[in-house]
Parts: sequence; structure tokens; C-alpha cells
Amino acid sequence: MSELSFEQMLEDSIKTIRTGEIVEGTIIDVKPDEIVLNIGYKSDGIIVRNEYTNTPNADLTTMVNPGDKMEAKVLKVNDGEGQVLLTYKRLAQEKGNRRLEEAFENKEVLKAKVTQVMAGGLSVTLDEAKIFIPASLVSDMYEKDLSKYAGQEVEFVISEFNPKRRRIIGDRKTLLVAAKKEKQEALLASIQEGQVITGTVKNVTDFGAFIDLGGIDGLLHISEMSWGRVEHPKKMFKVGDKVEALIKEVNGTKIALSLKFDETNPWIHAAEKYAVGSIVEGTVARMTDFGAFIELEPGIDALLHVSQIAREHIDKPADVLKIGQKIETKVVDFNGEEKKISLSRRVLLDNTAEPEKTAEEAAEEQTAE
Repeated sequence: MSELSFEQMLEDSIKTIRTGEIVEGTIIDVKPDEIVLNIGYKSDGIIVRNEYTNTPNADLTTMVNPGDKMEAKVLKVNDGEGQVLLTYKRLAQEKGNRRLEEAFENKEVLKAKVTQVMAGGLSVTLDEAKIFIPASLVSDMYEKDLSKYAGQEVEFVISEFNPKRRRIIGDRKTLLVAAKKEKQEALLASIQEGQVITGTVKNVTDFGAFIDLGGIDGLLHISEMSWGRVEHPKKMFKVGDKVEALIKEVNGTKIALSLKFDETNPWIHAAEKYAVGSIVEGTVARMTDFGAFIELEPGIDALLHVSQIAREHIDKPADVLKIGQKIETKVVDFNGEEKKISLSRRVLLDNTAEPEKTAEEAAEEQTAE
């Protein structure tokens, strides 16, 4: 038997590799656009920038260091220059796809950073595998501008997995809806009618304000904002305001709120303040054909009948009064149970009228003239 040459023994001691094989190596050199690995083969392995990361113009010297160990996949045993061309990115993508397939089957909640914001949704990357979250599945409400998600970590589940068609779809909306439902159930279990609750103004409309109570929006109707009249909800509230309100009614997930607390009800002391015979001042709030309603204080309006407005006959209140005018009247009737107060202005005018002149006084005045 002939002895093997040193070169033959050395070559036999070095492993053989094939295209598609996964190898492990140690980084022996790093350049901004290239990584060199010792893979135990007669030639070193090379990973170029776009086979390591999807980040354009990335500086590889900031991402790996000499001495680091890593796995890679063989793309070419000889790249034309006697070196082995490797890929880290594709191997990571394959591993990532297997990870995503398991997550899809197990309905696992994943977390990843948003790497790109597009008009149609968000792109996130997990273990170099790309997942697309359509705009309709980003939130539980419509969001026109998705730019705020750039660079953020978001949680999602995989709703569709088809790597052959490069279609891996993420769903964030399902998680938000489930979390919202859980918060709603917890809130509904902890509240009851008559309870005072604190919330944040979420939206203001012509008819009221929607208050976020922490999982459910409660409606504060314009008629429940004050004991008095409210010109427009936007003059009382703006989005973001903190509000302490009374739970007036709970009907399923619908919650009606009120700012009409019993202790602030102006009718509590109305019988004392507006007893029959009292002289009161008020503001003309509104008028009808049969009379004018006078606001004595926020929450208490009294009726000044058309027959009690002036000494002489008038056809309608607007002939004498105008909205916003302050007038003095006398309380002629008080009904606390029905919350009704009747006023008279005429009785005050009658009391202040000049007495009629006698015939002698009238004759003296004519003589003097």
C-alpha cells in the first residue's frame, strides 16, 4: 500500500460541503458590506450584505464581530473566486417561516417591530420573515394615517400563512377587539346605576359627548349636562377633558351619564326662594304665543302668562319682551311637585302706576296751562 501524500491527507481531513447545506462557522473578518467565516472547509465562506439583512446600506461591522459563531446556508460551493458563497438571511427566513407556521397553527400572539408603513398597511419582520398587516386589520377602528406605527413594536396573530405565494398575513385587530371585550365585561361587572364614575371625553357632537370610561363609551346627552340650558356641548367640553359623571342608566353595553347630581338640584330650595308673593328677577329665555318662560336660575324656568306681562292687552309676548331681557316679576303660584312656577309682571306695574287725578286736579292743571 502506497503512503498518502501530506496534501492528500490534509484534503481528506477537510469536510466536503454541498449547495443547500447548513454550515456553522466562526467570523474571522467583517467589512461594511461583507462577512468572512471559517467554516472548516478548504475555502472561507462569504456572506455579502444583502444575504445577511434586508436593511439597505447596512454597515455589517456594527451588526457582527470577529469571533462570533453563526449558522449559514451554502448558496454556491465556488463563487468563481474559490470562495464559498453563503446566506444568513435566507436561512433565517426559513427558520422564521417555520416559526410563523407554528404560531399560525397554535394561534400564538407574536410581537415584532414595524419595518415599513405603506398605504395599504404595515410590514413587520420576525426572524427575517416578513409579515404584512393590512390597514383593515391594524386597529379596531378606521385609521387613515398609519405613520404613527413606524418603528413601533406591535402584537398580532397570523391569520393567513402561505409562504409559497409569499402571503403571510398578520392580524392586530382581533387582539384589540378581544382586549376591548374583556375590559368591557370587567367594567360592566363593576358599575351600577347611581354610581359616580370618572372618564375622558372621546368625542363631542351636537347632541352630547361620548366619555371613555375605560373599555366602554358612555353618552352624556346635552340634556344631562346641566340643570340649566346648554347652548352647545362644544362650549362645555373638548376632547381629552376629564369628567366625573353620574351613571344614570345601564342598558347592555349602553351607558347613559348625567351631570345632574341630586345635591345640586336647584329645586331643593326652590320653595323657600320662590314662595308665593316673592319679588324675583329673571331672564327671558323663550317665548310662545301664550306667554314667556323666565329663567330664574339655571334649571328653574317660570311661566309669565301673556295676560300677566303688561297692564294693557297685548297679542303676544314679543310685543313687549325680547329674549335675554332681564325683568322683575312676582311669584303668584308655586307647585313643587310638578316643578311649576307662575309669575306676574302686571301686578307690579299696577302697584307702581300713578293714581288717577280727580276732576278738581284736572281742572286746576288746565287753568295753569
